[in-house]
Amino acid sequence: QVQLVESGGGLVQPGGSLRLSCASSGSMDSINQMAWYRQAPGKQRELVASITGGGSTNYADSVKGRFTIFRDNAKNTWSLQMNSLKPEDTGVYYCWGDYGWYRRWGRGTQVTVSS
Repeated sequence: QVQLVESGGGLVQPGGSLRLSCASSGSMDSINQMAWYRQAPGKQRELVASITGGGSTNYADSVKGRFTIFRDNAKNTWSLQMNSLKPEDTGVYYCWGDYGWYRRWGRGTQVTVSS
């Protein structure tokens, strides 16, 4: 069974950067879509960024121009580069993958933006 494991979260000051990575235990050869979601305390989980198997990307308005999603098929990973972080970016970040027959969530990694 395919599992997803996130890494790269932590504490960063406003204006700083972090890179999150999602490692897939299964092949990404036929994956349809990959994404990052986040959930802030007391709020619903929201889509942050997604990328299709063909490479098309989509971003939440709140992160456009600051975050970049990309994939590395050779390493079976996809990542989220987060720049110019703001306190409102704080939350638990989850990766998600649509493998066609099934979808998977990671367990999440905490990102805290605070001075």
